[in-house]
Amino acid sequence: MLPSPTRRPGAFRLITIRRMYFWPLIIRLFCGVAATTVSLAAQTPPYGINEREANTSFAIRTSAPSTDMSLRQVFADRVGQLPVALTHAGDGSQRLFWLMKDGLIQVWHTDGDAVLSARLFLVIRDQVNSSHFESGLLSMAFHADYADNGRFFVYYTHGEVVSRISEFRVSNANPDSADASSERILLDIDQPSPSHFGGQLAFGSDGYLYVALGDGHGTDEDGVNLAQNPAFLQGSILRIDVDTRMGELPYGIPNDNPLVGNDRGWREEIWAWGLRNPWRFSFDPAGELWAGDVGQHFWEEVNVVEKGRNYGWPIIEGNACNPPRTDCDAAGFAPPVFSYPHRGAAAMIGGFVYRGTRLPSLQGAYIYGDYVDGRIWALRRQAGHVENHLLAVSPSFITSFGEDESGEIYVLTSEGPTYVLEDMPSETEPEQIPLTLSVSGLFSDVTLQTPASGLIPYSVNSPLWSDGADKTRLMVLPNQQLIGFSPDGPWRFPHGTVFVKNFYLEMVKGDPESRHIVETRLLVKNARGVEWSGLSYRWNDTGTDATLLDDSHSETYTIVDPESPDGHREQSYYFPSRAECNLCHTRAAGFVLGAHTAQLNRTHLYGDIRDQQLRSYDHIGLFGSNGLGEDGNLPSQPEPHDDDEDVARRARSYLDANCSQCHRPHSTGRSNMDLRFSTPLELTHTLNVKPALDELGVEEAALITPGAPERSLVYLRMLNVDESRMPPLATSVIDHEGAELIRRWISGMGATHVAVENSAEPASFQLAQNYPNPFNPNTMISFSLPHGGPVELAVYNMAGQRVVTLVDGILHAGSHEVVWNGRDDDGNAMASGVYLYRLQAAASVQVKSLLLIR
Repeated sequence: MLPSPTRRPGAFRLITIRRMYFWPLIIRLFCGVAATTVSLAAQTPPYGINEREANTSFAIRTSAPSTDMSLRQVFADRVGQLPVALTHAGDGSQRLFWLMKDGLIQVWHTDGDAVLSARLFLVIRDQVNSSHFESGLLSMAFHADYADNGRFFVYYTHGEVVSRISEFRVSNANPDSADASSERILLDIDQPSPSHFGGQLAFGSDGYLYVALGDGHGTDEDGVNLAQNPAFLQGSILRIDVDTRMGELPYGIPNDNPLVGNDRGWREEIWAWGLRNPWRFSFDPAGELWAGDVGQHFWEEVNVVEKGRNYGWPIIEGNACNPPRTDCDAAGFAPPVFSYPHRGAAAMIGGFVYRGTRLPSLQGAYIYGDYVDGRIWALRRQAGHVENHLLAVSPSFITSFGEDESGEIYVLTSEGPTYVLEDMPSETEPEQIPLTLSVSGLFSDVTLQTPASGLIPYSVNSPLWSDGADKTRLMVLPNQQLIGFSPDGPWRFPHGTVFVKNFYLEMVKGDPESRHIVETRLLVKNARGVEWSGLSYRWNDTGTDATLLDDSHSETYTIVDPESPDGHREQSYYFPSRAECNLCHTRAAGFVLGAHTAQLNRTHLYGDIRDQQLRSYDHIGLFGSNGLGEDGNLPSQPEPHDDDEDVARRARSYLDANCSQCHRPHSTGRSNMDLRFSTPLELTHTLNVKPALDELGVEEAALITPGAPERSLVYLRMLNVDESRMPPLATSVIDHEGAELIRRWISGMGATHVAVENSAEPASFQLAQNYPNPFNPNTMISFSLPHGGPVELAVYNMAGQRVVTLVDGILHAGSHEVVWNGRDDDGNAMASGVYLYRLQAAASVQVKSLLLIR
């Protein structure tokens, strides 16, 4: 059995000799200061691992879930941050319009998979508030007579926070440019919270504009959710006439709207209501309105929205009572066409009924997906029943589906790439997954969980809380392949890499000898489709073998606990499904949690020898000929419960391990909170920031209220075991020691933190490490400015020559993100290698390096 990870006495940092030949040039160019360099102190044996052994017994091959289709990237040179829509003008031009969340619209002339030309069609960043997870520029729709009148409509969020529907017109001088000064505001809807905005605009065949609005996460004065009170526009589909005006309204209300003439004060713009958050809807060729309604805790819905119908939220979610019970009255509510549960999925992305010609097998099917698990489905209604068929799985989060004038469908993703569906190649290899661990070759002794030859043990500085379970960890790389090392970004692993984690519960609290193995999880890098797949094995009661689980599972264990009233307690332990693994193991988090430099930069006990893990890995050649790189001053996270470390650093390390996989840019968290250990506190969007969702009934609550843990939801959610708990998956036992650490940290925050966060501007000039790094073909560079003014961001090669200027102009104070596509100012693809990127604003200059791999 592997030894339990033990506490190291303090942070360990590796230092190597830098190559100095280019540094005088860089110093002169950037006016930087060269760091002192010394050689590595301990290069002599004994090492924890003396040589790399071959893995001859353990082999496993997973793939994306069995699908009929795959995704192929198109428009490869057009990648940006958080695209939210791709649509067309319906004017016969075949142009595509690409919407970015921050208020930018591009128009593309395309030829097949390539963009021949692209230019800015409309920029309304000054009007758009995109600072919240769900806010920003959300949608656009073109008038049916756009070719003649040049009118189009956009939905964006404005101020703090208003849902705004506006009309614009195309420029008279240029069909590829809108007249930004032509804005005519049709609707401004004050929202009770910065979430649940809905977001779709579309014209029906009747010529009227339909608008999707979420419930705003709000209630009326009687505590009734706004989706069930038609006196409010929230939680509904609106239908308005943009060609007429009614009284003081800048639009008309069609006479056949269902609430026209009511005497109850209900809004006559409403076409249907009782919806939670209909992010996307579309019309099929027959005129039916198909809407995807994002659920809350349990169900996601596909609805065919009909005139005057109430779709039940929040009384009904899916076809079930909300919250779950049996006594709710569902009479009068329109049921969904289809609903699916939260088993790895969590946010419906509505799509289109396919009417293209490229994929005949999909003709007439409703294509939709899920933001979180990335699955894309084809739904058909036939002979009174519904068929739902899995088509493909997206490699990153789906933000929206797009459609061109030919009816072909596109898949938009949070990291920028756009995809199309295509038939699956026939030569794909089948999966090879053992049904039990005893036949897997993973262990040379299954009962003792002794690793087979070639499996490498490791431990982490800050482990994820798993309801008190102890864990041992292994990794294995196929065919003696190598790890792509990065000091501050995700490591790169070859296809076929497997990470193994064994979970043990103490059956007698406080007695390590009573440890019983309950689960083994595998994380496998696939050769195609979804990049990594998770598998869970449940161990039998005797600890002699473990069986592969087909789905999520809960098991109750009796724990002897002297602190419990009866001397024992029942502990429910959760085994996640394969799809649920993707909720945490996201692309934004690097897929493999914990296997990066700051977590592994520590010592590990290898039998009788304690050695620094990275030193041992480097010694056996895991990182190849480049080893640990030129700069050995490597980051290291503290152990959360090491009392010799600073409380703030320990707390940040704990939050990084337990929360940052979701709460970081472009991941699954439903806020802008960034809890990575490397993010400066003032840039985490937590201090005195109001929560986007539930305040748990706490007055004046914030994500973190400095000095007041009792009003800090980051802390309070750790004390819950209901739906509001954090982390939300596979936790039923409170981590009291971890919660106490976070409480102490927040309690110790002083007025300095309050002053920093009360400012609308960042406290300091910050240039972040690009992500991903290394990269191919695109990477994102983030930076923050404490003051507005002239800014220049440029990329240089190692000879000090400027390659490309990414920013050269006036920017406002705040956070900014820029994507570099690995090309120079002339559009030429740059060669693989290390480049420097330099940010200058006034007298402030920062420089970082990045690695492009072709």
